[in-house]
Amino acid sequence: MKGLSTTLVVAILGLASVSLALKARYDNYHVYQLQPSTVEQLEFIKKLDGSRDSYIFLDAVHYVNAKIHVVVAPHRVPDFVRSLEKHSIAYELLETNAQSQLEDDIVANPNRRTDDYSWEEYHELDDTYNWMRSLEAKYPGIVSTFVAGTTYEGRDILGVKVTYGPGKKGIFLEGGMHAREWIGPATSTYILNQLLTSTDREVRMIAESFDWYVVPHANPDGFVYTHTTDRLWRKTRTPYENDCYGADPNRNWGFHWNEVGASDSPCSDTYAGPYAFSEIETKSLSEYIATELKGKIYLYVSFHSYSQLLLFPYGHTSELPPNYNDLKRIFDAAVAAMSVRYGTKYTGGNIYDAIYPAAGASVDWAYGEQDVKYAFCYELRPSSLYIWVGFKLPAAQIIPTGEETMDSLMAMIKEAGITQFL
Repeated sequence: MKGLSTTLVVAILGLASVSLALKARYDNYHVYQLQPSTVEQLEFIKKLDGSRDSYIFLDAVHYVNAKIHVVVAPHRVPDFVRSLEKHSIAYELLETNAQSQLEDDIVANPNRRTDDYSWEEYHELDDTYNWMRSLEAKYPGIVSTFVAGTTYEGRDILGVKVTYGPGKKGIFLEGGMHAREWIGPATSTYILNQLLTSTDREVRMIAESFDWYVVPHANPDGFVYTHTTDRLWRKTRTPYENDCYGADPNRNWGFHWNEVGASDSPCSDTYAGPYAFSEIETKSLSEYIATELKGKIYLYVSFHSYSQLLLFPYGHTSELPPNYNDLKRIFDAAVAAMSVRYGTKYTGGNIYDAIYPAAGASVDWAYGEQDVKYAFCYELRPSSLYIWVGFKLPAAQIIPTGEETMDSLMAMIKEAGITQFL
């Protein structure tokens, strides 16, 4: 690469180089939709996933006939296409310049006053943390912050507890497990704000009937990295072999860890880590839940994106959980409520069948190891149809997403503990 500029080298490698402190760009990166029709084709695609940093897989590689979106560095395009054709894999070119779809994120000014915090734009980590801490003074006796864990780079996993009285069941809301899914933290903080400010009678009833624990950013290092370096980053930032970084924190929890639906390659976006709870983020967050909140959590909800799905255990097997009938009844109520305000259609069910096999997720751990009776995961807007960069939901959709998800969450809670609201 002698004679090439630093910028060009970075573009060719497809890396957001930490050492060079440059932000990754995806100029002339191609986006392909693959659809393997045989097990052999699927296995070939799996080998590509994590094999080099110039391929970024936006979907898990699990199923024959599933649509798989891949971002490919320009210098790899000819070889990539030849390999697809050699293996007779059906593909469609969706985009020849991925950067054009990543230009218009609206990011808040980190120096703004905390009382100017809004849901009309996406926020950086410090901006959100400052707002969260400001709530203690604004709502004394109701709000307290807590540190639910730490990160590889030394950041706090900050949470907010909302309580209107002692002795109540707890609801735990978790967002931001995957770094690039910005709508998860935004929805978590929107709901937190509603719990404190809404004058709606039903919202007030639910807000004041439970103790709430809200952790908007379960993967702070990764989230910061999406702002500073690579908008499409998904994992933690722990260094591993072959200059690969991070494990998938939602494959790293110690419940049927790495049995299915994860990768052993450190470069893969679904890398399960070298062992369960290898990531300090999942280890410390799980220890907080298991010790400080043991026996207190009534409902565990995780916010991800995208696909417009509502999911419940299990991810490691198609075997249905013991209280499946209750989970399905609650699911039906929550999905119905999601569509009322804006007509947004959700589907879903148990993780393994509704989306794909995926062992080691937080909701499965909460359900299987902590005996949380009700555990759900929202895959928020958009749907997976006709869009490849669903992780970059426009900021104009933050409030509508928050509103309909609040509607759904209220229906979920009522259905789960309906006798409390008669």
